[in-house]
Amino acid sequence: MEDGAAAPARRPGGAVPGERQATLRDVARAAGVSQATASRVLNGSIRNVRQDNVDRVLAAAAELDYVPHLSAQAIARGSTNTAALVVSGVDDPYFSSIAGGVTQAAEEAGLIVTMAVAGRSPERELQIVRTLRGMRPRAIILAGSRIDGSGTRDLLLEELDAYQQAGGSVVLTSQHDLPFSTVSIDNYGGARQLARALVGLGYRRFAVVRAGIGLRTSRDRCTGFVEGLREFGIDVDERFVVEAEFSRRGGCEAARELVERGLDGTELVFAVNDVMAIGVMTAFRDAGLVPGQDIAVAGFDDIGPAVDVAPALTSVTVPLRRVGICAMELALSDENARRIVPVSTEVVLRGSTPGP
Repeated sequence: MEDGAAAPARRPGGAVPGERQATLRDVARAAGVSQATASRVLNGSIRNVRQDNVDRVLAAAAELDYVPHLSAQAIARGSTNTAALVVSGVDDPYFSSIAGGVTQAAEEAGLIVTMAVAGRSPERELQIVRTLRGMRPRAIILAGSRIDGSGTRDLLLEELDAYQQAGGSVVLTSQHDLPFSTVSIDNYGGARQLARALVGLGYRRFAVVRAGIGLRTSRDRCTGFVEGLREFGIDVDERFVVEAEFSRRGGCEAARELVERGLDGTELVFAVNDVMAIGVMTAFRDAGLVPGQDIAVAGFDDIGPAVDVAPALTSVTVPLRRVGICAMELALSDENARRIVPVSTEVVLRGSTPGP
């Protein structure tokens, strides 16, 4: 610069017009931290960030005259007032009840809920979470069972961890096998209590309709039920354990299979969720067996339609709307540590199991 020449005017933050402005990547590199950590510090979301990292990021930002992108910063802080709920399906009363609870709690907090459907596909769930990270909702709630052996667990964990490190909140429902706060449903214990109650009514022969072994909710309920029966020295004949789709259609198909295998009406059929149990009852009627008279049926979840079918379905009550409310409240909690909120279940006996 020649003597007496005016210095180039600087914009707020120190950048000279025409010069390349420092980016978040530059700050993270200079501070020796990840971009997610740098973003959290500069957005003011420093929970779970070590103080030495905070100091390095702030020093690097000052040295580089970093000017944050205000609109991106607002999104990262969650000022878009959105929360995301990921469910397996929208036609299952289980998920619609949870969604009702999530929406209720979100509205009370001034948030809008967006919902995405994974269709029980771990690959689709992973894709949804990746997309949501770019949208920066204040919270991501994953509702439903984990599926073992899918090959996406580690990738999903990385995506959710990066989102959380950037200031977002992650909450799961059902099982707590991922290191995030979870509203945990006692599937095993509820099924075990159901088995005890049914033996108490006088039943001694049982059939089980379950989903694939990789679906953890189904596995926990099946295991709890079988082990509850074993307390009384009762085993389930393997001929009468049928695997089917975790749906009403799956229940129908399973019931037809049980009839073909020689089910004669002396067995009580336990289906691991209510929609399967309702399908079981429909198929038995088609086969000439009257539920509650010729054959007994029990389910799990106690969804609304469980009391609308005839006879009303014996089930295990899960307070699904409360699960959704708890999940949203947990997502908005100021507590930094991972929390597991247990949800108890209760057996309810109805006309579908009148006793032998």
